[in-house]
Amino acid sequence: SSTMSFSEAEVQSARGAWEKIYVDAEDNGTTVLVRMFTEHSHTKSYFTHFKGMDSAEEMKQSDQVRGHGKRVFTAINDMVQHLDNSEAFLGVVSPLGKKHATQLKIDPKNFRIICDIILQLMEEKFGGDCKASFEKVTNEICAHLNNIYKEAGW
Repeated sequence: SSTMSFSEAEVQSARGAWEKIYVDAEDNGTTVLVRMFTEHSHTKSYFTHFKGMDSAEEMKQSDQVRGHGKRVFTAINDMVQHLDNSEAFLGVVSPLGKKHATQLKIDPKNFRIICDIILQLMEEKFGGDCKASFEKVTNEICAHLNNIYKEAGW
C-alpha cells in the first residue's frame, strides 16, 4: 500500500535517531558500504570500480566508495524528511527504485542488507532505542522499493 502509517511520535523519534547518524553522513555511509562489501561480497559485483578493492582499508579511502556512501545517506535523509507525507516520500523512493531495478539491475535483497547494516551501526553507536525508533522506517523503505521492483517486472 502507498499509505504510510507513522504516528507523529514515531516520525519525531525516527528523525531524532536518523539525525544522530546523518551528522557524519559521509563517514557513516562509507562504513555501511564497506561493511556490506566485506560481509556480503557479492554486492561488490554491481560496482565495477570497487571490484578490485579487497581490503576494507582500501575501500574506506576510496573517493568512489565515500561518494556513494554519502549519496545513499542523502537519499535516505530525503525520505526521512517526508515520513509524514506519503506522496513526497514516494516521490523520492520511486525514481530511485526504478533506476536500481531497470538501469542498474540491483537485486532488491540488497536494500534489506544495507538497511540492516544501518540499524546495526545505529545500535552500536547510539544504543537499542535509537535502532528501534528507526526500524519501521527501514521496513517502509524496503516495502516500497519491493513494490516498485514488482511494477518494473522483477
